[in-house]
Amino acid sequence: MTLENQRGTRTSPFGVGRRESHDSSDFYNRRLYRSLAVSQPDPDELNRIAVPEPGDWSDRLYLQSAENMHPVPDNSVALALTSPPYNASKAYDQDLSLEDYLALIRRVGAEVYRTLRPGGRYLLNVAALGRKPYIPMQAFFWQLHIDLGFLPMGEIIWQKANGASGSCAWGSWLSARSPRLRDVHEYILVLAKQDYSRPDRGESDIERDDFLEATLSVWNIRPESARRIGHPAPFPVELARRAIQLFTFTGDVILDPFIGSGTTAVAAVESGRRYVGFEIEEAYVQLARERIQAARSSQ
Repeated sequence: MTLENQRGTRTSPFGVGRRESHDSSDFYNRRLYRSLAVSQPDPDELNRIAVPEPGDWSDRLYLQSAENMHPVPDNSVALALTSPPYNASKAYDQDLSLEDYLALIRRVGAEVYRTLRPGGRYLLNVAALGRKPYIPMQAFFWQLHIDLGFLPMGEIIWQKANGASGSCAWGSWLSARSPRLRDVHEYILVLAKQDYSRPDRGESDIERDDFLEATLSVWNIRPESARRIGHPAPFPVELARRAIQLFTFTGDVILDPFIGSGTTAVAAVESGRRYVGFEIEEAYVQLARERIQAARSSQ
């Protein structure tokens, strides 16, 4: 073991190769962070907040809008994970203005904040839209949720493919006149309630290699087949499972306010967690129940 590793590392103008016992106080004491005036909560005070045990409100799907998730108690959910409707002409999308769409996301976000326990996390899968103009939806989502009180923890790039060979959105072919970028990725925003760390303790079940891969900012996971699942925009179980194992303890409750075909609940069941989900389309609730039952039967 080197002397550096024995003593730990500190913020350096030239960076550091390792970060065991890393002291980053010099970085966070710079004006950039002092101007943000982020207060550090007292972990003991957060631990005194009552966290309800999972009850008959969990392991259930609700056929209602997540704008009012009254069956779910305050401070009860460890992780909210969802891919909201993109308002981009999918079969289930409404034709909302940008302002109305963001107002919907804000109302759901406020309910998610209420239901999360101290240190709970909210992961939002979102894609940018269009090209004329390009709508950086992730930027709107960041500001909206920060305004709600969420703490930004990071951003995962979900790389869905190395190339989009079936796509033809080139704009002008082999010409600088009007080339168009073709998206092969989406974003997963990672937010927290009240603190960046959970004040409680529990059992983590993520393996070493999975942890190393999951803590990278780029996740290479193939998309799910809409035709196979029977939903226009399902995200893969592997993506949900990775997030659940990274951010929650066994037995925690996972919330999906736009549960669609039930992927989040399936991953929760397969990971030894509990789930709660909201959906306004009855056909998708039935589809989700069938997938959850199949996941339970395979355990």
